[in-house]
Amino acid sequence: MKLATLKDGSRDGRLIVVTRDLTQFADAGEVARTLQAALDDWPATAPKLTRLAESLEAGSVPSEPFDPRHVHSPLPRAYQWADGSAYVNHVELVRRARNAAMPTTFWTDPLMYQGGSDNFLAPCDPILAADERFGIDMEGEVAVIVDDVAMGATSRQAHEAIRLVMLVNDVSLRGLIPDELAKGFGFFQSKPSSSFSPVAVTVDELGDAWKDGRVHLPLLVSLNGIPFGRANAGRDMTFDFGQLVSHAAKTRPLTAGSIIGSGTVSNKRDGGPGKPIVEGGDGYSCIAEIRMIETIEHGGPKTPYLHFGDTVRIEMKDKHGASIFGAIEQTVRRYAGDERQ
Repeated sequence: MKLATLKDGSRDGRLIVVTRDLTQFADAGEVARTLQAALDDWPATAPKLTRLAESLEAGSVPSEPFDPRHVHSPLPRAYQWADGSAYVNHVELVRRARNAAMPTTFWTDPLMYQGGSDNFLAPCDPILAADERFGIDMEGEVAVIVDDVAMGATSRQAHEAIRLVMLVNDVSLRGLIPDELAKGFGFFQSKPSSSFSPVAVTVDELGDAWKDGRVHLPLLVSLNGIPFGRANAGRDMTFDFGQLVSHAAKTRPLTAGSIIGSGTVSNKRDGGPGKPIVEGGDGYSCIAEIRMIETIEHGGPKTPYLHFGDTVRIEMKDKHGASIFGAIEQTVRRYAGDERQ
């Protein structure tokens, strides 16, 4: 089934069920007011939501046209948002961009940071930034929402706790990262609010694309209408979602509704960095990667980070070409100082 959160003037919105073709929705308020409420009692709410989804597909319940511009991220805010770096190729390239050595343990122990989860951007809301010099970058990722996970859970136990899958734009301010990390205390100002796809889906909606805790489909990223990336999210993913969730739960339990991200989807090509789509490659899910490759090949980056007015689109389609999660589509805008995000 596919779930979304309709904007209704409240902080947490209203839970709705969406048809598989993303054209209609039905109110799910009789089951749970919000997605978080549904996740808090998933064994009881999931069967009811499934029946509602089936009735919606059959046209036997009242429905309305679905418009992704009218929804929040599936969870407008969450108890926890922890983002991993499962694609070590991406980590290696980005660290090289700031002349940082990569420890060999990155191939055996996941890298993860705890992001801000009190305020996510809606999938079609603008990316607000005060200054282009911050180095505004998109990062296309996949994420899962979990049920309660016990501290010390194994990868298998963690995998069984995955309830929903969605896409992410983990916005990064590249110009702020080096100085911030040099303090030795991690990301904060350099990681503003992230946005998530219009809908979150149960793993059965992915069919055979969901295998070994990975989504084996291309992540389609475009910039100003031009294809920028189509890296396959199932390829070159060093750590699967079971491993990522287990890593997050090593020293603490995870509460139902916690979100765990994959990190920027990134593929190698012939054992080395990928190539742009125009050169026959699968492109990139963020700008930092192509800038690193340009630096390696030409002595310096050529591709600029995002400018005000640029539009980013992140989407994933099934093998028949149908959108699974709907699209994250955001335009970068200057922050005016009086806008509430």
